[in-house]
Amino acid sequence: MKVDVRALALTAGLAWGGGILLAGMLNLAWPGYAEPFLASVASLYPGYDAGRSAGQVVLGTVYGFADGAVFGLIGGAFYNAVAGTVPSGR
Repeated sequence: MKVDVRALALTAGLAWGGGILLAGMLNLAWPGYAEPFLASVASLYPGYDAGRSAGQVVLGTVYGFADGAVFGLIGGAFYNAVAGTVPSGR
């Protein structure tokens, strides 16, 4: 059985971007919340510094969506490539 690569890419992008958005918004509401997570994300994305501003939250969300979508696309394509080659055991 193969997966819908576009759907997986969209879902992964929404999940990762949404996670960064949620952590960033909660960090704006409660200073210090999720700082280690946001700092680790900032080490991956150029231009994003996990600062406490709406612009940084939007930038991190966009980076997260794009990153998640690319990895979902690659993961789905890889899965589809090997899905038919592995014996099912039946």
